[in-house]
Amino acid sequence: MTPLAVVPRLLRVAIVLLRYRLDELVDAAHLFRPLKLLRPLLGRPVVDVRLLPRGARLRLALTELGPIFVKAGQVLSTRRDLVPEDIADELALLQDQVPPFPGVEAKLIVERELKSPIHLLYAHFDETPLASASIAQVHAATLPDGRTVVVKVLRPGIDAKIARDVRLLHSLGLLAQRWHPNADKIRPLDVVTEVEKMLEHELDLQREGASASLLRRNFASGVDLYVPEVHWELTSARVLTLERVHGISSDDIAAIDAAGIDRKALAAKGVRVFYEQVFRDNFFHADAHPGNIWVDPTRPAEPRFIALDFGIMGSLPEADQYWLAQNFIALFERDYARIAKLHVDAGWMPSTVRLDELEAAVRTVCEPYFTRPLSQISLAELVVKLFQTARRFELTLQPQLILLQKTLLNIEGVGRLLDPEIDIWAVAHPVLKRILRERYSPLRTLREVRKRLPEWFHLAPRLPELVHDSLERIARGEHRLLADVDTLSHQRHLLRRLLRMIAGSAFGATLILCATLLWALAPQHGFWLPLGMGVAGLLAFGWGWLDHR
Repeated sequence: MTPLAVVPRLLRVAIVLLRYRLDELVDAAHLFRPLKLLRPLLGRPVVDVRLLPRGARLRLALTELGPIFVKAGQVLSTRRDLVPEDIADELALLQDQVPPFPGVEAKLIVERELKSPIHLLYAHFDETPLASASIAQVHAATLPDGRTVVVKVLRPGIDAKIARDVRLLHSLGLLAQRWHPNADKIRPLDVVTEVEKMLEHELDLQREGASASLLRRNFASGVDLYVPEVHWELTSARVLTLERVHGISSDDIAAIDAAGIDRKALAAKGVRVFYEQVFRDNFFHADAHPGNIWVDPTRPAEPRFIALDFGIMGSLPEADQYWLAQNFIALFERDYARIAKLHVDAGWMPSTVRLDELEAAVRTVCEPYFTRPLSQISLAELVVKLFQTARRFELTLQPQLILLQKTLLNIEGVGRLLDPEIDIWAVAHPVLKRILRERYSPLRTLREVRKRLPEWFHLAPRLPELVHDSLERIARGEHRLLADVDTLSHQRHLLRRLLRMIAGSAFGATLILCATLLWALAPQHGFWLPLGMGVAGLLAFGWGWLDHR
């Protein structure tokens, strides 16, 4: 979008901001102050905004500006480490509801995408949508075999509209980056990038179907969480067909009580399901507000949740997942020194940070919370404040952790709505310890090593050659030699450790394999010889993985 093409749309944005009396935003940009003289001519909003707080006025302005700005507001609502609490609370209320497009047009899109007449695909297709949002709308339908489904259809022309509005958001982000006095804290371009990535994912319904399928497989028993089945033969990038489910919105307390469901058990189950998604499966629903999390009314004795809308899912790199889990455990146990060390070890903060100062800052945030009963402590609120404090120490957060923070806020909100007295700590702590015990058990580690042994065996003969080639390139000046002696020593240590791990793992695994074969194929040699070989193999394996300094 050229600068000249941006001007009219920027003027419209400025006019809407002025109409909703968001003068502080306009003043901070130092660009549109002259427009304030025209405020009497701009007309009034539908509601009287003079007495509304700034967060409510911003929410209404974004709603009027359109879907792309609503998405930006939703992303901002998750950045409570950057956005004031009153604004974040209001932006969290944004709902993406727009007038539907004609059902006849939806039918044409389905036929074009699935390459078949609608009557051959579905026994019945309801032209009146069940729900309509900015990206897509949902229609009820019936399969030829009588099963009921819902069909999600992308809006016609939405790709071009989203691309145009994203370019505008980039232009606004550049302006804010240059002129806003707190641009280094708000990081508008990073926010725009998050919005763009989120929209890119939501525009691919086949990706959403794959996410639903994986989440359904992770909770295949359906005891705690039910995920609708994906009908792949009726799904494409612009059409998604899912099993139709019925439930109660998790914020409809009256209906839940009327169904005879134990809300305390349901709230505790919601917390457990969240930690299982994050730390057991490393795949979590990142848009878990009450509209997307229903309660199954048919199971009052054993309540469960029903998940909907899988456009925004999250996962963590394996290292971040481990460090985050350890941070949660340290937080549960009030080990502030360990929290400080874990943040540095994880690489979230530079190694130059003074651990004693970071520990003191963490203690300052946490101690006031622990004077309250545990049932009154908001884990989500505490995590947000820790992130805000850590920013003073140059904390670097990945987008996945931001999504996790948002999900934690949503889940805790649902849990406390269902059971205001829920002790999040008492529920979460044993679940997390159990998951970590299973995930990092010796048996699981051995299975991982067994899977990776072929790769290590393949690489081992090449290591001396690779080291020699690297040294040759450094000698020729093709690679810049790091001047930091400590860093170079660290690299040599890592190389030695890798070679020792490979040798120890290979020798240990060989001894264990031989012991197993000897016990299985030649039991006449007795029990002690295979046992001795197995123990020797474990010792060799442990020597390889021991962190020698």
